Amino acid sequence: MSDIRVLIGDDHRIVREGLKQMLGDLSNGLPAMVVRAEAQTGPEVLEAVQSLGGPEGLDVVLLDIALPGRDGLDVLQALRKQWPSLPVLMLSTYPEKQYAVRCIKLGASGYLNKSADADDMVGAVRKVAAGGLYVSAAAAEALATAVGKGAGQGAEMLSHREHQVYRLLSAGHSVSEIGAQLGLAPNTVSTYRARILEKTGTKNDVELALYAERHGKQGAPG
Repeated sequence: MSDIRVLIGDDHRIVREGLKQMLGDLSNGLPAMVVRAEAQTGPEVLEAVQSLGGPEGLDVVLLDIALPGRDGLDVLQALRKQWPSLPVLMLSTYPEKQYAVRCIKLGASGYLNKSADADDMVGAVRKVAAGGLYVSAAAAEALATAVGKGAGQGAEMLSHREHQVYRLLSAGHSVSEIGAQLGLAPNTVSTYRARILEKTGTKNDVELALYAERHGKQGAPG
């Protein structure tokens, strides 16, 4: 049986080392999981996948949501566009109910909290490498809730770009700072801000920050 070839995209070296050890220690007679490449920024993930030929050289991409240079959700969309058959398992420190639905809607093969135990992590990698969808009990509950709400409400109604702006606004960044980080004109960011305030039912940045804190989404996910 062939090895499962993995790329780890995470900006923290200790996390990458921990994942490598975890994957290497738990083969249990099954195909070994071999880390073919590591990347610590969004652009580096895309470059590594490109250099390995996408699914020709990789079976799974383990991708952190909070990556410098280009966040994991943007990278996920880019990978889905160029390499639609390459499974991507998203990782974050935030609970499934906050990002699992968004990631799966964008084409991820699964969403896993970094606090998951080693057996769950390895099981998730094996499942998505085999072409399956990994959904934890918490993620399944979040998906069911989203379906029940239909179009969703509040932050769930935000588009991907609106959600990026929302995260940065709620973390205290100014319109000009957000524009520089996302490569958008300030007036474009202001337009997104107006839509976000309307969809979340808030009137200003202070109310938005309080809203984000109540919903556990303040700042960028890890």
